[in-house]
Amino acid sequence: MEGQDIILIVINGSDIASTNQADKLLEMGNWQVLEDVENKIAYSLINVRMWIMPDGVLFEDDLDLRWQKETGEVVSEVIFPSRHAAASGQASLTIHPIGITGVVEGEEIRYGGRAGDAPPPNPRIASWWRELNRLTNNIQASDGENDLKRFELSLEVTHHGPWLSSPSLFIEVGSTAETWHHQGAANLLARIIFSGLALDGGAGFGKWDEDKNSGELVVITLGGGHYAPRGNLLGINEGIWIGHMLANYALPFIAPDLDGEPVMGQWKNSIDAAIKSTMKSFPGGKIIFSWDKKSFKGWQRQAIRNRAAELEIPLLNSKSILEML
Repeated sequence: MEGQDIILIVINGSDIASTNQADKLLEMGNWQVLEDVENKIAYSLINVRMWIMPDGVLFEDDLDLRWQKETGEVVSEVIFPSRHAAASGQASLTIHPIGITGVVEGEEIRYGGRAGDAPPPNPRIASWWRELNRLTNNIQASDGENDLKRFELSLEVTHHGPWLSSPSLFIEVGSTAETWHHQGAANLLARIIFSGLALDGGAGFGKWDEDKNSGELVVITLGGGHYAPRGNLLGINEGIWIGHMLANYALPFIAPDLDGEPVMGQWKNSIDAAIKSTMKSFPGGKIIFSWDKKSFKGWQRQAIRNRAAELEIPLLNSKSILEML
């Protein structure tokens, strides 16, 4: 319906982990087939739309605005069921925001997105992370899905494209062809999407309400590795929302040659971009930084402290944040 706000689920038609999740979602509800949008297959259920990109999604920028242009419907958020690839081959289930804040203009963009920027993080990340843990912890041998116990669970830091204006997340099955096709994993993640978006007739979970949630803690993590240990630790707690998560590689520093010179590099832009887009997702939220202090050199720590002070954003350790709940 033109002018209606909708949630857009974008499927990568060339990705078995994505199409398996789509198949499970289609089985769970009475979806209606829509007229093709941009000559691509689309479905509708209540206020949710599913759109199939046959040739991948990482370089399909502005999908939200393109949907609105074609249908008149305003996209409030975007969900990307996907596969996750890792050299380790470890079976995994992951969730993450998107963006490439640590890449400067002119550098090669290998996996889509806009250099030095990040779309708003989807507010559902933390609550879906908690639900992912709850569901896997409750799996019993009699469920026929006990094999899922071998899957590691993790948030991932902010990385890769595409570029969008709407709050977005990826929810993924990893990490090789041996697990991408896993039906139990696809079903588990589809259950989270289906119930999280209230397609099951329930209330849903993870949507930010500016009036109801005003003043609640929204954490941006700084430093550490790709699998977001600080996000994992903090996001598992009710009352904490997760915004962007920046690994050390997304915070490139250039050491000053002389005492007193400013610390150069993309690190400051990365922090500023993460704050700007996180604030868009969580109006009225209490934005705070959680940092992996030990992953930075002393002069880097001081630069981050100074920037946090300039931005008037608290820079806290995990213990201090948990004590605020």
